[in-house]
Amino acid sequence: MKHLGFASFSAVRQYLRYAEHRNIDVNAALRDAEIDQAVLREQDGRLPGTFFERLIRTLIDRAYDPLLGLHSSEFVQPDSYSLLGYITLRCHTIGEAIERIPPFEKLVGDMGVTTISRSGRLVYLDWHCAYADAQVRPHMIDNVLASWTRYARWLAQANTAPEHIELEREAPDAHCQQEYERFFGCPVFYARTRNRIALHRDLLDMPLQQADPAMLTQFEQLARQELSELEEKPLNTSIRVAQGLRIQLRMGVTDKALIAAQLGMTPRTLQRHLAHEDNSYQQILDEVRAERAQELLLQSELGLTDIAFNLGFSDARAFHRRFKHWFDCTPGQFRNQQSGQGQ
Repeated sequence: MKHLGFASFSAVRQYLRYAEHRNIDVNAALRDAEIDQAVLREQDGRLPGTFFERLIRTLIDRAYDPLLGLHSSEFVQPDSYSLLGYITLRCHTIGEAIERIPPFEKLVGDMGVTTISRSGRLVYLDWHCAYADAQVRPHMIDNVLASWTRYARWLAQANTAPEHIELEREAPDAHCQQEYERFFGCPVFYARTRNRIALHRDLLDMPLQQADPAMLTQFEQLARQELSELEEKPLNTSIRVAQGLRIQLRMGVTDKALIAAQLGMTPRTLQRHLAHEDNSYQQILDEVRAERAQELLLQSELGLTDIAFNLGFSDARAFHRRFKHWFDCTPGQFRNQQSGQGQ
């Protein structure tokens, strides 16, 4: 399977703000996508692209919104682009901001690559999406192009419009086409070979309201340092182990050697990485088992023996003892108490 790289937590949070606005249960969506709740708590960090793709697919299923990509752009903020957002905020012109996208967009994630080209009076921004999922890809492309447009308007404090938009997706229904043209304020062409914003070159000279050369230099220095560290600094190992264990437990297994192999490590190296984070494999397994135990007790009719098997315990008695240690009650008491509260 193709490696989808990573997405910054900042980029993920834009979609979660959209989900909250649509009254989608964010915690349930994260659970369905098997994403650790730490995404909501940590400021910095990166999420594997496979999980980001799964989250967007989950939101598609829950939102029933054919324009999810377009509508989620409403929640773009400077921090949605990580340091790149603050760099563009301090540029002098739209043109300067656009030039900063290709060298620094990896700070936002590996979702795609931007190229800039020129022809006569037009400047083209093409975004080459790395995601192939037929459900996710068009929404992600819509989000990126619409977020760029919305953010540029905010930077310039002007309701500027591109010359035209090109999308690879097939033409949607008439109502959706009207929404695209209403938002972009220009013609939108479908079934093209690229995903592109075409701008008149005069727009590049439009001044930005919060330009600050000194801060721009500082942010660019920080961005270069972060880019150099990005190759050396992996995603928090504890989070990656927890994500792997969630997937394993859904199949009723726990295999430390397999988790280590998936992360490109030996079990001993994995344990060393976790120790550097003041954590251990057993502690993470305990936390994930406790989380999964609650889910199975509340959301399934499985008996305790089957639940114990699903959690990787040798028998129901071992599960019973561990559950009492976690929650100071037996699994049966927990299920009955929660069922009674729901009535």
